[in-house]
Parts: sequence; C-alpha cells; structure tokens
Amino acid sequence: DRLVRVAYDDPDGETALAMLIAAMAGSRDPIAADPDSLSVFALAGRLAASTIPVLIGGPTGTGKEVLSRFIHARSDRSDGPFIAVNCAAMPEAMLEALQLELDTIARDPGARLLVIKAAGKAFCAGHDLKEMRASPSTDYYETLFTQCGKMMMSLQALPVPVIAQVQGIATAAGCQLVAMCDLAVASSDSRFAVSGVNLGLFCATPSVALSRNLGRKAAFEMLVTGAFISADEAKVKGLVNRVVAADSIEAEVESLVAAIVGKPRLALSMGKALFYRQLELGIEAAYTDAAQTMACNMMDHSALEGVQAFIDKRKPDWK
Repeated sequence: DRLVRVAYDDPDGETALAMLIAAMAGSRDPIAADPDSLSVFALAGRLAASTIPVLIGGPTGTGKEVLSRFIHARSDRSDGPFIAVNCAAMPEAMLEALQLELDTIARDPGARLLVIKAAGKAFCAGHDLKEMRASPSTDYYETLFTQCGKMMMSLQALPVPVIAQVQGIATAAGCQLVAMCDLAVASSDSRFAVSGVNLGLFCATPSVALSRNLGRKAAFEMLVTGAFISADEAKVKGLVNRVVAADSIEAEVESLVAAIVGKPRLALSMGKALFYRQLELGIEAAYTDAAQTMACNMMDHSALEGVQAFIDKRKPDWK
C-alpha cells in the first residue's frame, strides 16, 4: 500500500485532484490537462472509488494543514479492509464522495469495519451554510436534505459496524452523523449540538437520528435550545459510548476495533441488521424476527464451530 499526499494552492484544489487521479490511473488522463472539464463533484467521485489510500492537504506555508473534504484513508489490515473517512465538513461534494464510499464498502465482502473521523480540530460542523445560502429554492433544499438522509441511512444499512471517532465539535448534521453511527468514541473536550435553531432553522433531519439515541426530552431540549452538551453529558444521554482524553482516543478506538473485528462477519452483519429492524416493530413481531435471525445464524459454520469450541473448552477456529 502507498499513501498519496498532495498539497494544493488553488482554493478548490481541482487541478491537484485532477493530477492526482491521473497519477493514480498511471496514465496521462485528459482531465489532468483540462481540470475544468470536470466539476469537483465528479473529481470527488473518481477519488472516492479509488482503492489507493489518499490524504489531500490544503495550502502550504500557512503553518496549518487544511485536510480534504473528501475520503481520508483506506488501508488493508490482516483482519480485513479498514476505512477511515475525513468528515470535518459536509458540503455537497462530501456527501457524494461519502455515499460512493459507503456503496463500495457495502459491496465489499472483505470489509470488516468503518471508522469515521476527522484529522482537524472539528469532527464535523455540518452542512456548508454558504453553499446552502447560494441556492435558495425548495427543490434544491429538498434534494440536499434527501441526499444527506440517504447517506445517513446507508451507514445503518452497512453490513459492518460503524464507529465515530469524535474530537472537537460535532454540530447539526455532524451531530446527526455521530448519532447514526453504530458506536461512538469521543475525546473529553468534544462538544455536541444541533444548533440550527439559533439561525432560525430547526434541525429536522438531525432530530430523526437524535430522537433514536437520546430520550425524547433530552433530544428535544437540544433541538429547541441549540445549546452544546459536553462529551460526558453525551455519554450519559446515550449519544456516545466512551469518553477519553484527546491523546488517548486513537488507542481507545483501536481497542474497540480489536474487540469487534475478531468476531465472525456474518454474525455481526445479521445481528446489526436485526438490531435496527426490530426497533421499528412491535414486540411480538420483533421476537419473531429475532428468532428467525438467530436460527439462521446458528446454522452458519462459524456459530456451529463457536458453540463446539465452547463445549470442547478451546478457542474457535474461524477461518
């Protein structure tokens, strides 16, 4: 594996992205000579489909690296592909790139886990407000929020667990993103808010995710006040699983990853799908679905081997 780094000086980085894609293709791609022939959305899509680990940096010489809005890194591990996504902001291009990446993971039988994190000071500040304000129309806004909702639901539909690694702030759609991940580990200095109401815009789509993680009154208070809650409060309310010091978050996430990826993929996949499916059912239907799922799971070789290993007092041989 190799990690490709690119620093760009133009504001949108389209030329650098075009050159990078051409280099990744190993040929003189026409878009390298004429980057304006493709929009940044198309470039992001091409980049998201790549299997090469990519980290894109911003203007150099500023003393501060501005990370890409797009896919952060992909690496192959002994326990299967492990993907990290840079999500410090959520403009339309980021939504498209992330959706492409999620679709790729969903089709990858070797994928084991997804970690969503950012390399900057903020986890995710939500939608690009300047981008939103530039195109005021009902059709545009409905398309944007529907696109975001589709991406969020894709996280739950993935056959692998998704972990949010949160540092700094997670606001509006960024807080929604944390809520839609299966698990979340936050640094102790993290803060969370659905603050659209402070701008006159109730965070309606984030409320769907938030109300399915927090108690109703706790969720509604966040939605109508727009106030921040601390990482410790987020843990108490059920938004995150673990809170650790900022310098320990990588190790904490890795320990959680290690506790998950050694388990049979089919059991995790079937279990995750059932977990979210039964939440939308009445209790009787939920038990019926769970019984059928568990019976099917038990017939899998990994489950039969796991039970036999327990009986034999040995470690299971999962291949």
